[in-house]
Amino acid sequence: MEGIIYQINISNGGVPKSSVVTAKITTERVEGDRWNYTGHGGKEQAVCLFAQECLDALVLQGFPVFPGALGENFTTKYLDYHLVRIGDIWQVGTKVQIKITKVRTPCGTIRRAYSPSASKGEGIEAAMWDSEVKKGNVHTEKWGMAGFYAEVLREGRVSQGDRILKID
Repeated sequence: MEGIIYQINISNGGVPKSSVVTAKITTERVEGDRWNYTGHGGKEQAVCLFAQECLDALVLQGFPVFPGALGENFTTKYLDYHLVRIGDIWQVGTKVQIKITKVRTPCGTIRRAYSPSASKGEGIEAAMWDSEVKKGNVHTEKWGMAGFYAEVLREGRVSQGDRILKID
């Protein structure tokens, strides 16, 4: 499976994140990105990935989202997130390697930003995530709709348009 890094996103905290053309990827984070330290980041959540195709599906459901809106670091294109699995290893550009560590759980910041009147488990959160995803059921239609977290196995620089390729 192969796609591209459509957009690289960073912020000083919160959502949306802003696009940068290139970034250094370290074992702890995308350099220049800041987040809530109690629920985000660290070795197993150094990078957050989200598919443009999932954003498109959310827009069709009426949510005003766009690349970077959901706090992802890499907005990808041409990857079928329904086929992504925990433990997959990906080559990003020529140097960086990442390992998918977990399905992302939509946080309260996203719910409040894009479904302000919704309770936990409703609104955009319900469009991206359900109890089957939480159980690890890869066959649910919502698998991958919330994005994935990844650990960085090999550091380096990535740029918009770089190839992202599953290598293991």
